Amino acid sequence: MSKTKRKPMSIRLIAGLGNPGPEYEQTRHNAGFWLIDQLARNGLQRDKNFNALIAKVKIAAEDVWLLQPQTFMNRSGQSVGALCRFYKITPDQILVVHDELDLLPGVAKLKKGGSSGGHNGLKDITAALGTQDYWRLRIGIGHPRILNLNQGVADFVLHRPRKEEQPLIDEAIAFSLDIIPLLVEGNFNEAMLRLHTNANGNAPK
Repeated sequence: MSKTKRKPMSIRLIAGLGNPGPEYEQTRHNAGFWLIDQLARNGLQRDKNFNALIAKVKIAAEDVWLLQPQTFMNRSGQSVGALCRFYKITPDQILVVHDELDLLPGVAKLKKGGSSGGHNGLKDITAALGTQDYWRLRIGIGHPRILNLNQGVADFVLHRPRKEEQPLIDEAIAFSLDIIPLLVEGNFNEAMLRLHTNANGNAPK
């Protein structure tokens, strides 16, 4: 079989967002880190030049950078911007994976561009890149108000998912991992259709 030719605007960098340190490892805000951990089968290496944990992996027979900023969430753009400048990666070739309050656990959605929706990691990446025009993979964690929790948003994202929520989030991440090769090949429409078909039927109604 002939190899599918990589399109010029296919994904070259996948940046998962979260906070460094064991105290944050299992918190909802680290959903982006969780996906990167599964992609980086041989682990990530600390790179002080980018203030991040990074790895270069083969996906769909192409080289792709994986990145977990170690700057804390609200300075994520420092690592993303530095790596993109060094390797000449354009915004169209970036996929940022992050937790999403506006989606229920069990839901994942792919989109390009748009506002940060109050997400501090996205705000800083947008400032560092000078544009909102990059891809986002949004992993639903739910909102405390919708989940009937008497909890502020800042407190909510820095706590672990409840026992019934974690399997749903894990399943949404699994569906997301399934479409990563399509993104690396530049097949964004097919990836979006597959993800939005599979990772939306599992959320609690």
